[in-house]
Amino acid sequence: MNKQLLLERSGAISTLTLNRPDKANALNADLADALGAAVEAAHHDGTRLLVLKGNGRHFCAGFDFGGYEDAAEGELLLRFARIELLLQALYHAPFATLALAQGRNFGAGVDLVLACGSRVAAPDAQFRMPGLKFGLQLGTRRLAARIGGDTARALLAASRTFDAAEAQRIRFVQEIAAAEDWPALIERAASAAQQLSPAASARLHAATVSDTRATDLADLVRSAIEPGLKERISEYRKS
Repeated sequence: MNKQLLLERSGAISTLTLNRPDKANALNADLADALGAAVEAAHHDGTRLLVLKGNGRHFCAGFDFGGYEDAAEGELLLRFARIELLLQALYHAPFATLALAQGRNFGAGVDLVLACGSRVAAPDAQFRMPGLKFGLQLGTRRLAARIGGDTARALLAASRTFDAAEAQRIRFVQEIAAAEDWPALIERAASAAQQLSPAASARLHAATVSDTRATDLADLVRSAIEPGLKERISEYRKS
């Protein structure tokens, strides 16, 4: 396992911990690829509950823009596409998923939380999804499915920061809990995840979650290939 991603396995519980605390666990190419591989492996190794955490003060600062000026736009597109595929694998996982988020979280890091079926915020957690500020459409339908279309439109159009209390009010997260209470939450989630057989759980998930993967990926690609991606990113970062 990549040192930027820690994997712990206890019975049917797999815990993935983002481990770039000095970079607020921002998703560089290596971390995003390691996450994707780990989630894909969980689809086949008997995992019943996948827990997603982040070391340090913040869960995830989103896409790591370090060195983007020197990257070809095709390379940036590929990185965005791989993150979308990772989010899809989480959102459509045939097992229970639990995100535990603390600190300040942005963009794709917020999407990681959103992609999980159970979502818990620490009292200090904050969230912001600014992708549309530089023209990138990522996770919009998943957000609308979680919190409703009207609320999602208002949130994304303003690209504003919202705290844990608001996240719970709009159902972005289901619970607020301090980090010391997370082990008990994991135990509770693991127990709930094993109430049904793996096959029954997978069928229930498939029947209750709309599959828009192809459309979501197409929307992302169309938004990213519009001319001037790096310029749009640069203007956003300046602002």
